[in-house]
Amino acid sequence: MRLVVAECSARYSGRLTAHLPLATRLLVVKADGSVLLHSDGGSYKPLNWMSPPCTMSVGEPDDEARSRGVVEVWTVQHRKSDDRLEIELHATHHDSAHDLGVDPGLIKDGVEAHLQEMLAAQIELLGDGHTLVRREYMTAIGPVDILAKDGDGGSVAVEIKRRGDIDGVEQLTRYLELMNRDPLLAPVRGVFAAQEIKPQARVLATDRGISCLVLDYDAMRGVDDVDSRLF
Repeated sequence: MRLVVAECSARYSGRLTAHLPLATRLLVVKADGSVLLHSDGGSYKPLNWMSPPCTMSVGEPDDEARSRGVVEVWTVQHRKSDDRLEIELHATHHDSAHDLGVDPGLIKDGVEAHLQEMLAAQIELLGDGHTLVRREYMTAIGPVDILAKDGDGGSVAVEIKRRGDIDGVEQLTRYLELMNRDPLLAPVRGVFAAQEIKPQARVLATDRGISCLVLDYDAMRGVDDVDSRLF
């Protein structure tokens, strides 16, 4: 992993257009090819990024860019689309590379991991016609708990929590933004599943077009027979 702290500006073009004005930022170049730009605020979400498969080239600025103080230009081109991230570096304060080795991945607590396992086995809880694609579908920023297909063949990304709060919705939102850039998956619909979903999280999810699913842990593991309840 390469870490660069630099004064830079960036422009993303392709299916969407976005611009980051000149500021000091952290640039992360990962071994899988992804490139991410972070600020010192805004929690852990990158300001912009390019996910693999992509290639990065480093070049000299043209005369116009040089006159603006640009000393180096990074061009990150997606291999399967016209998406391009162009980063202009004005000054570099830190540049280092680190071999992180093989990561074992996120180890979830027992209940959350069990919820994922049970929902994968009872995928019909998402709705009629849903089928499981795989658990722990890996993206450039982490694994999505479940990737499924709905009855119409559309992609569905499911994030599972014991207690669903705003952070979980934000996490799923980042996955969806990334996955919807993949033409083989898009469009991808999100489902936020938890034993308990806080009202604020439900409002945020609804505003972002994400469905909410409350999971009955006892019923899913066969302890509670919902059909025998009086109330």
